Amino acid sequence: MNNLIPLMQREWLQHRFAWALLMGVPLALALLPLAFGSIEFDGPMAERTGSELALMLGFISITMSGAVIFLLVWVTSLFITSSLPRRDHADRSVEFWLSLPTGHAESFAAPLLVHLVLVPAAALLVGLLGGGVISLVLVSRFVGIGDWFSMPWPSVIAGTLALAGRVIAGLPLAVLWLSPLILLAMLANAWFRRWGLPVLAVGLALGSAVLKGAFGQPVLADTLGQLGRNAGRSLIGAGGQGMSINDHTPPLEAFAALPGWALHDLGAALQAAASPVLAGAVLVSAGLFWALVLWRQRGAGSTG
Repeated sequence: MNNLIPLMQREWLQHRFAWALLMGVPLALALLPLAFGSIEFDGPMAERTGSELALMLGFISITMSGAVIFLLVWVTSLFITSSLPRRDHADRSVEFWLSLPTGHAESFAAPLLVHLVLVPAAALLVGLLGGGVISLVLVSRFVGIGDWFSMPWPSVIAGTLALAGRVIAGLPLAVLWLSPLILLAMLANAWFRRWGLPVLAVGLALGSAVLKGAFGQPVLADTLGQLGRNAGRSLIGAGGQGMSINDHTPPLEAFAALPGWALHDLGAALQAAASPVLAGAVLVSAGLFWALVLWRQRGAGSTG
């Protein structure tokens, strides 16, 4: 832990400005069209008025803002992690980092933890807070500022935190499902430098095509698809049941049911993790991580 904390602080010092832009700029840009643009509602939303419309607008804007910022930061983090092995080679600072009394495994584990788990979780919370400001603008424009203040905030906050907790709790599991691809991308960049991702993409595509066309075995394509689907379901939707708000289920009742739904959905995600596919993914990831550590132990390859 004494080594992990300084390594995690390094990630913060190196990326904090980019993270702030990535989270703040989309929220700021979203406020402009919402504050001054023209928005029309159709379907069930157009039929709702008064406090019910305020509640729907507020909750949707908060959750959508959180989801957009979370996905934006998480996808960006996936690309950042792929370049981690060689990021210190351009200025030869890799020689300095190799001289520090930190283990090779820690030097890879700390940035992976920060970029793939901690920062996306923080982005989700920032997006939800920014969504609160957006909800104020939307509700004030189309209903009234008084309706925003009179919203049932205990129910809204409880439902929002339930959804946020569901996603954050499933985030490490989603990373675990994707870990073979993430580590394979890192290893490809370690070996092939800037050509790593193209080589990996072509290799996976050709391998899938050859196995399916020549041998009639779409095992690689099916496995990749299963890894991606289970990663998504680890975040939300593993239970196969969504939240429905209609004439038979008023918004307040639906929001009150969100904590129970989130707990059930997380249980379904954990149940799906008891799979030989995930066990195989973990074993493959362990081998790939060992290969990365071995590559760094040998001096991180060429520093050119």
